[in-house]
Order: sequence, then C-alpha cells, then structure tokens
Amino acid sequence: MKVYLIGVGLGSPDTMTVAAREAIEACPVLIGAKRLLAPFPHKRCLPLIAAADIAAAVEEQEEGPVAVLLSGDIGFYSGAKNLYPLLRRHEVVALPGVSSLVYFCAKLHIPWQDIFLVSAHGRAHNAPGAVQSHEKTFILTGGSYRPGELCSELCQWGLGHVRVTVGERLSYTDEAITTGTAEELSGRAFDSLAVVLAENPCPIRRPYAAPSLPDSAFCRGKVPMTKEEIRSLVLARLRLEPHHTVWDVGAGTGSVSVECALALPEGRLFAVECKEEAVALLRENRARFGLTNLHIVPGTAPEVLADLPAPDRVFLGGTGGGMAAILRTALAKNPAVRFVVTAVTLETVAEAMNCFAALELQEAEAVQIAATRTRKAGSYHLMDAQNPVWILSGEGYHG
Repeated sequence: MKVYLIGVGLGSPDTMTVAAREAIEACPVLIGAKRLLAPFPHKRCLPLIAAADIAAAVEEQEEGPVAVLLSGDIGFYSGAKNLYPLLRRHEVVALPGVSSLVYFCAKLHIPWQDIFLVSAHGRAHNAPGAVQSHEKTFILTGGSYRPGELCSELCQWGLGHVRVTVGERLSYTDEAITTGTAEELSGRAFDSLAVVLAENPCPIRRPYAAPSLPDSAFCRGKVPMTKEEIRSLVLARLRLEPHHTVWDVGAGTGSVSVECALALPEGRLFAVECKEEAVALLRENRARFGLTNLHIVPGTAPEVLADLPAPDRVFLGGTGGGMAAILRTALAKNPAVRFVVTAVTLETVAEAMNCFAALELQEAEAVQIAATRTRKAGSYHLMDAQNPVWILSGEGYHG
C-alpha cells in the first residue's frame, strides 16, 4: 500500500507545498496530530502521534493510499525518522515541507546555513550550553519548556545579555515575534507552539588548537599559578567532554579554570577560592577571555560546595587540608565523578593516595613531572628547573 509521509509546514495551509496538497486530496484517510488534521474536516482523520500507533493504524487500513501528516519538514526533528523502519513493507513516499527554521529565518531576513540547531521539545538537551558556544542558535521549544524558561536558564548560566527572538504560532493569523535580551524575557509567558533564535556575540571558543595557553596569556600576581606544562597534563588527565560540569577547588589565579572553561563550550566551570587576592585575579582572567561559563565561588571548601551542581570532574590544586571532605562531598553528588589532584609536597601526595584508597577510587594513578625551562643570562641560556609536580587521578564507581 502507498503511504505518504507529508511535511505540511507550520500548520497554516498557506505553508503547504502543492505536492503535499495533491497527495492529501488523493488519500481517503489522514493520520497525524489534531492541529494538523484540523484544516481537513471533509476527510476521515485519525488523531495519532506516537509512531507505533500510526504504524498500527496504517496496517488496519484495507485500502490506500494513506497520508501521515507531520509538522514542518520531515527531515527536521520529525516523527518520520521513527516511522520509516515501521513502514518498510509499504511503498513510502516522502514529501518535504517548510520547517519552522526556514520560515522563521525568512521572517527575520537572515540566512540559516550557519545556525546551530537544538530541539528542546520532549527530549534531553543542553540549550544553554549550545547558546554559550555558538553565535546563533535555533531552539525548538514546547511542552513545559518554553522560551521564558529557556531565558531564565540563560540568565543562570551568565548569558542574560544574549539577544533572544521568540516566534509564537508561526504562520497562523495570531503569529507573534518578540525580541529582547534573555534577562528581559526571563520568566515571561509564551505560547507552547514557539521557537527561539538566540544570538551570542561572544561564544566560548579556544583561541588555539593546542591544549593549553602560554603562561603569559594570564593576569599574574603573587598567587601561585599552575604552569603551562602541568596544565596540559592536568587537562589530559581530566578527560573533559564539552558538556561537563567541573569544580576547580583552590583555583588560585585561575589558569586551570580558564583552560577547562575553554574546553567546556557546552559546560560550566566552578572556581572555588578562599583568598581575596586570588579571587580578584580569577575575575580578571575570566574577563580577559570572556568566559561566561566560568563561575567564581569565593569561600572555603568543602563548606561552599554544598550548593554547587553535581560535578563530572573535580580538580584540586589546593585543599588546605580538607581533601578527604572535598572528595566525599563530590562523590555524594556524583558517585562516578573523576578527580585530578596536583601536589608539590610529599605530605600532599601521601594524603591524596590515602584518600583515594579509603574511598576505593577506580583507575587510581600517580605520575611525577619535572620540567626545565631555559633562562637567558646575558648572551647565554641557562637551564631553570621547575619544582617537580605530582599529578594523581582516580574516579568513582560507574555502576
């Protein structure tokens, strides 16, 4: 039997292609969401959404053809994807339609080939992370997650300045387009049938392809700083993924915080530091690199960790003797969290190894690194040995 999968556009019959109209007229039975079936009261309509239900309804038809109506375009976050394997024994004809992305961008007079696409409609997503790492992001919202909620989340991520344009009930007679900053639109009520274009003038991007920045790139002071050679290995041991949430405990000047934040275009870095001078340097370095995903947490660990989101990774550059409590706090929030600790004293090495053993961390490893740099002395170059550093790593139980 012939089955048409038809992208009917945004909902108004005006956004439907001629091919779609002709196919619908040729089919005695139409299947799809109530909103899409509404313009065809003269047809036999079956209001179904789930792919399995639609496929079962197709099998029950004694004669065809049958038309399955799908919103927008069948290749853009469409239910057609799940229907193809369920309709293999039928002759499936796919007819594309006008997507909300294409329509909305045409309304705004902007091209869409360079826009990053996210669907927050009934699926897991990291929309704020996508906005954080791209100049232009198109987001399909819906259900309980509407533009007002998205804007509130953007503000929580430090993205309240981002320009947001909301399109409600596109193509219908009561269509509405609203523009403002995320802060201005935060918590505002919008229709469930809405899409969003977020424009971020300063997305998170690493300035070099190399895994670390030169030491000279950072604002310095009298606060100790993890040097470039060690930072490179710390990042390697952390095994960061773009969406991760990371704690940097004892962040100091923030050199590791900045490196991690640049490696987390869709994630967040929480820099915990108790010394006022170091906190000031953290703020300077955050501003220097424009890192909206670097959140500074003044205070002493583990006390200030209670209100932080669960970490995927934790770096400990200085603990003030509270290492065991810090590790336990992180494990309570995420039993599979991965830790990396740097140490320059044998006492700290012993403390870390004892904590790792007591907490039964998996894949526990320790490596000692000694780097030597050249130093110019008149017309000569001398070798200037840096302090040896231990890098210890381990992670919780993944179940």
